[in-house]
Amino acid sequence: MRVLRLLSRVAFICNICFLLASFIQWIPNPPEGELVSVIIVLGYLLAIFINTMVNVWVGLALLTRRLRRGMVPLWLLIVNALFFILQITLYILSRS
Repeated sequence: MRVLRLLSRVAFICNICFLLASFIQWIPNPPEGELVSVIIVLGYLLAIFINTMVNVWVGLALLTRRLRRGMVPLWLLIVNALFFILQITLYILSRS
C-alpha cells in the first residue's frame, strides 16, 4: 500500500499541472520553454492515466475493505477524486 500512497501524491502533482496547463490556454501569449512543455505533458497526458489508476485502486480497496485509515490522507483522496471527475467531464465535453 506504500505504492498507493506514492501514486496518490504523484497524481496530485499531475493534477496541479493539469490546472496550470488549463490556465496556460487562457493566456494570450503563452510562455515557451521546457518547463511549460513538462507542465503540459504532465497535466494533459499523464494526469488522466495516473488519476484513473489511483481512483480505481482506491475504489477496489474500499470495496474489499483493505484501505485503512491514515494510509492515504482523506483530503488527498477527495482532491484526486474531484480532479478525476473534472478531467472526465472536460474530456467528454471536448469530444462533442
